Amino acid sequence: MNSSPRVLVIRGGAIGDFILTLPAIRLLRETIAGCHLEIIGYPAIAELARTAGLADSVRSLEHRTMAPLFAKTAPIDEALAEHLRSFNLVTSFLYDPDGHFRASMERVGVKTLIECAPRVKNDGEHASKQLAKGLEKLAMFLEDDLLQKPIFPSSTERSGKIIIHPGSGSEKKNWPLEHWLRLADDFPATDFVFITGEAEEARGVKITQHTNWHSLPLSELAARFTTCSAFLGHDSGISHLAAACGVPSLLLFGPTDPAVWAPPQPWVQILREDSHDLSALPYERVKLAVAQVVSKP
Repeated sequence: MNSSPRVLVIRGGAIGDFILTLPAIRLLRETIAGCHLEIIGYPAIAELARTAGLADSVRSLEHRTMAPLFAKTAPIDEALAEHLRSFNLVTSFLYDPDGHFRASMERVGVKTLIECAPRVKNDGEHASKQLAKGLEKLAMFLEDDLLQKPIFPSSTERSGKIIIHPGSGSEKKNWPLEHWLRLADDFPATDFVFITGEAEEARGVKITQHTNWHSLPLSELAARFTTCSAFLGHDSGISHLAAACGVPSLLLFGPTDPAVWAPPQPWVQILREDSHDLSALPYERVKLAVAQVVSKP
């Protein structure tokens, strides 16, 4: 009896980069029927693939045995080499300009290596489609119907909580914090919950007058999102997570192009400041859009 096909996906990057890659991972999962799929990445982020049911196992990209794979002639751990050889397909989203990683895969005897470009062009098609482009070598094409589905199982029960994530990876992509706090005060009957993490903490952001989910593990955050009624935020990895969990979302965009970087799901609404400077986005315009969000059952 033949064993199940084994597929390995290697993906580093930040939260948003990884979530934008999940449609490609799902394409692999659904096309190669019955496969065992493993992710090598940053475990705190890569575990999201297992939470979504897209991966069976996760390994750390930062494990000491991984480093020689990126050197020209360094000896490779034999146990790791044997593990890599056990996969029928290895798909890499790693930046490998010198070809050292590809050469290492050849040295250890990997059967099939597909390299997908890890960097997204700001003037191209949607980021998830760009990331999945390399899979077209295997006649796998990421179509809109797959791209626009929720990635995480959704709950039919909604808590009524509306989530505000006031940060992102860059302050240029953030609407002023005082506006978010004012919004929460202007809708006193609404159960707002703020989300903060290390980036907000480093900027001195402190939420004291409202419920604050601070630095929760991503898998726990995903589980909580599936029961929330709405999400408000920016161009951020957490916004992509919320959209992937099926949460109706209102996202504020400034310098980045939503056609490339916004979550692709149809329950995501975008407000973009024409000047691309989010600090110039009028408070009343956002408040009107939020009023429509909070009025929905």
